[in-house]
Amino acid sequence: MLFPGTDEDAIIEVLANRNVSQRQQIKMTYKSTIGRDLIDDLKSELSGNFEKVIVGMMTPFTLYDVQELKRAMKGAGTDEGCLIEILASRSNDEIRRINETYKHQFGTKLEDDIVSDTSSVLRRILVSLSTAGRDERNYVDEGLAQQDAQCLYEAGEKKWGTDEAQFMSILCTRNKNHLLRVFDLYRGIANKDITESIKSEMSGDLEDALLALVKCARNKPAYFAERLYKSMKGLVTDDDTLIRVMVSRSEIDMLDIRAEFKSMYGKSLYSFIKGDSSGDYRKVLLLLCGGED
Repeated sequence: MLFPGTDEDAIIEVLANRNVSQRQQIKMTYKSTIGRDLIDDLKSELSGNFEKVIVGMMTPFTLYDVQELKRAMKGAGTDEGCLIEILASRSNDEIRRINETYKHQFGTKLEDDIVSDTSSVLRRILVSLSTAGRDERNYVDEGLAQQDAQCLYEAGEKKWGTDEAQFMSILCTRNKNHLLRVFDLYRGIANKDITESIKSEMSGDLEDALLALVKCARNKPAYFAERLYKSMKGLVTDDDTLIRVMVSRSEIDMLDIRAEFKSMYGKSLYSFIKGDSSGDYRKVLLLLCGGED
């Protein structure tokens, strides 16, 4: 930047009190008045998790999702949790925009990168979600819901071994209201909740993916509240998840996430973040959180 030393408080103050479109205006004005790229300058001045949050806040939502998906698949090892979280929770429109932006940014198709970076049933679930083919009507077909509930029961609890493809095809394609009806009917047939069946029948990333689909159908803010809680509750903080959820949901459903967090864990999200982070990183996360409940 132009001055020796960086005033982190001023950066936080300006950026955390603007929405993402206002930050894009700031970026454009900075470029036209100073002749340099604001994100490049921020990256050269900041570091660590604080830099990740600030750069994330400066990035339009779709591009941010795209960059996170790419990061999850880059290099050795894959951050499956990130792939599942983004693809399970976004609408068809959002996923279509993600596909276009991904191709534009990296010159490859998101689906091709998923195929080369994941395997088995998880790969099939992620590819299915990346096609943006979910029914988004509100209509519930009672006969089909009965059939789906029976089908899930026969694919899991009733048989030796699990037919994961049946779980995948129903959970990845049916609309939200239809799924809620299927889960109700399933409980009547199996005498247990669908999440209990998934936990007992599946494991690892496949279990995580199917649970994410159920939770997003039931209550998306509660799903994100749980993601945040799990990112902070252990000895080591999963900063990538903490940052991604705080940045990507800050203007969408943060108030709802805060309310769910408080009711699920008996403590406010604000106090959890306060106890789990420090310095400028903590300051900016608390501003994104927006207040104590």
